[in-house]
Amino acid sequence: MKAHARLTACFEGGRTVLRELRSMAPLTLLPKRGTGVTAVVHLVNSATSPLGGDELKLTIRVGAGASLRLSGVAAAIALPGLHGEGSSSLVDIVVEGGGSLEYLPEPTVVTARARHIAEFRAAVSPGAFLHTREVLVLGRAGERPGSLVTTQQVTRGDVPLLRQTLEIGDSTLDSSLAHLAGRRVLATDLVVGGPELPEASGEWWSRTSLAAGGTLTTSLAHDAVTALRVFEEG
Repeated sequence: MKAHARLTACFEGGRTVLRELRSMAPLTLLPKRGTGVTAVVHLVNSATSPLGGDELKLTIRVGAGASLRLSGVAAAIALPGLHGEGSSSLVDIVVEGGGSLEYLPEPTVVTARARHIAEFRAAVSPGAFLHTREVLVLGRAGERPGSLVTTQQVTRGDVPLLRQTLEIGDSTLDSSLAHLAGRRVLATDLVVGGPELPEASGEWWSRTSLAAGGTLTTSLAHDAVTALRVFEEG
């Protein structure tokens, strides 16, 4: 299945207006009613996506002065295809100057035999704000994880801000989790254009300043709740 969902937010009349809101199964966008300056939209993933063979794309555009919060409702479950096909997902973001975006999806669970490629691309203009989070869960409880390749590419103006790729195989449970020091959950939290936070670290987490501005916090844990607690407390 190929699916492309689109979301465009503009600032008009003192508030953020959703100029484009197009869902395509299994990606469903549900706006929340309200009159605040920030528009709130919920992203609902089908319980059976991404399935092997799926190619999913989500395009988000935030205009100058607009403020958007897009949050997930349910975890994405990467499942194997009937004939071993892989799946892919692409999130493509543009935030114009003075715009603000919080993109906080629910975790992605990579199940046994699944082969998933996840790509995140964001172009953030100077003076814009971006807060995004990625939570990866390697397998369900008691299950070997499938294979995963996840890439993050973020630019601020014309300057590369973040470029990183993580690859995890599925030959055995132990070798797969060795990439995460035996932990099953990897969570990253990226903030661009917000207040500068000092670098810090603790048990299985660290916060690093990026050369072009912004901070990246990384957390490893045995479960998602523990991994996310670092972000809430930090």
